[in-house]
Amino acid sequence: MTESAARNMETSLPREQIRNIIEAALLAAGRNLTIDRLLALFADEPEPPGREQIREALAQLEQEYSGRGIELRETGSGFRLQVRQEFAPWIGKLWEERPQRYSRALLETLAIIAYRQPITRGEIEDIRGVAVSSNIIKPLQEREWIRVVGHRDVPGKPGLYATTRHFLDHFNLKSLNDLPTLAELRDLDEISAELEQTAPATERENKQTATNKDVPLSPEPPEKPSE
Repeated sequence: MTESAARNMETSLPREQIRNIIEAALLAAGRNLTIDRLLALFADEPEPPGREQIREALAQLEQEYSGRGIELRETGSGFRLQVRQEFAPWIGKLWEERPQRYSRALLETLAIIAYRQPITRGEIEDIRGVAVSSNIIKPLQEREWIRVVGHRDVPGKPGLYATTRHFLDHFNLKSLNDLPTLAELRDLDEISAELEQTAPATERENKQTATNKDVPLSPEPPEKPSE
């Protein structure tokens, strides 16, 4: 056994206590937590758990929540506890306001960026066949789902749009590899519908605090989009 592996095996805390601390942290955090952030919870312990023990506790929690109303989910910026998608119609009744709905044009634009990134506005317009207004791009940037990651080396230096970790978090994706392949989807309408269905059914669920009995918790936002 290597020295690092031995350190992972040695800890002053029982496994059950490690699991319970992690569970409590996920409920209270109000955002996604990375492995490093979870490790920091135990920094003052004389023999803190290692990464493998943290992952073991997360795997145990995932198994324990199987078949229940909430689930442990890993997205682009870490782990969180959230209400399972199939129970959203009932949980949504806890809030009076109507859920956020997205226009077809917004979802189409987001889908094109997700699958073709990095991409310019002009290239998006070529695919959609219509102009992309600032009323579409601006909300996507305000929600921190897309940002400018560079500029195309052509006259005018148009900005290149790409999705963010916040996009992955909102649509319950660990990485872009979790998107359905284009071969699995017939057309742009189906891509847009897939994105909408992948997201939590209502944004209002993310307004819950750590004191609520039911979660999900709001993910930690990534860096601000480039202007």
